[in-house]
Amino acid sequence: MSKDCEVLIVGAGIGGLTLALSLHRAGISCRIFEVVTEIKPLGAGVNLLPHAVRVLDGLGLLDELAAVGVTTQESIFFDKYGKFVLSEPAGRAAGYGWPQFSIHRGDLHDILFRTVIERLGDDAIVLDSRCVRVDHDTDGATVHFRSEDGSSFQARASIAIGCDGVHSVIRKQLYPDEGAPRFSGVNMWRGVTSMKPFLTGASMVRVGWIPVGKMVIYPIRNNIDAEGNQLINWVAETESDTPVERDWSRAGRLEDFFSYFNDRRFDWLDVAGMIEKTEPILEYPMVDQDPIPRWTFGRVTLLGDAAHPMLPRGSNGAGQAILDVACLTEKLIEYGVSERALNEYDRIRVKATTDVVLLNRVAPPDTILKEVHERTGGKPFERIEDVITRDELLEISNRYKSVAGFKVEDLQRSA
Repeated sequence: MSKDCEVLIVGAGIGGLTLALSLHRAGISCRIFEVVTEIKPLGAGVNLLPHAVRVLDGLGLLDELAAVGVTTQESIFFDKYGKFVLSEPAGRAAGYGWPQFSIHRGDLHDILFRTVIERLGDDAIVLDSRCVRVDHDTDGATVHFRSEDGSSFQARASIAIGCDGVHSVIRKQLYPDEGAPRFSGVNMWRGVTSMKPFLTGASMVRVGWIPVGKMVIYPIRNNIDAEGNQLINWVAETESDTPVERDWSRAGRLEDFFSYFNDRRFDWLDVAGMIEKTEPILEYPMVDQDPIPRWTFGRVTLLGDAAHPMLPRGSNGAGQAILDVACLTEKLIEYGVSERALNEYDRIRVKATTDVVLLNRVAPPDTILKEVHERTGGKPFERIEDVITRDELLEISNRYKSVAGFKVEDLQRSA
């Protein structure tokens, strides 16, 4: 069977689309196969940290991201009573060479999708292509697909990359006995709603801690109407004995979690009112998978959520997929479209992402709020300085940035 392209990409999510743009820029032919029959906007907000934005900037997407998303200016922490804990500048305001963007996942996906079609052509993405399995030999990889009508077909390339997300068929084939996701004991609810800007109008806020309910709140679109409202994204987390279904589009119910947040009406934001006016509300379990020892088997490898599904904390899900893309492309340029390139990519990114997956379990950025909660016993305080020093708070923050690959000094050195 002749090869359709050099690189066959399974999945047209953020990782798969970014990979296609990166390979095209490097002069490597590729094609994406996607299970859905129609591309529709899904999900809610996502944060793009400077290390990921640097990669997207290299693909010529910076201006479009800035036009659609919100350029985040600060990351700010409050306790459950709305009392200030810490504020840190974000993006260029923090000394990075690139901004941080808060953006609707659908907007980000639309930018990537449109750009792939513009640059690679209308046939670059093949829809209605459900991956069934992948075979490989010394010369290439053959991916088997099934369409919605039940018909089957195959495509062949020099290598195949599984970018097929948390329910990856290719990962399941490579690790058939892996088992169920690891539940953290936390479920989350999320939504987006129209509101007046709060704080700076470009603030990413974390409020409270898990035993008493935690929230992450940030704007993802500016000036959405004549009144100057923003589209605000929020995520609420509570402890639970049982995980909800692992489906990003699953509808949630207000009554299942609102009791944790119904008294949160602060002078800087009416959090309870924001939740109450949101429709629809989505729910998702805080789950991940134990890191696997390798992603690459011959001429097949994994990328993004298929490779390293992690707890959605620290704004690193999409970001680590984009860093995968940069590393994989670099190795394909260096060693050619070959098994050696995949093995080198594997050697670097398995270790890097394993560190992030494990850190997200025990010490994500909101560990700052856990520390404050434990030191105060969940009681109100007058001054944060009487509880914990700013230097201690910043040490927690910098520890995460260093492992996740976006500490200012490290990122600038690698530029």
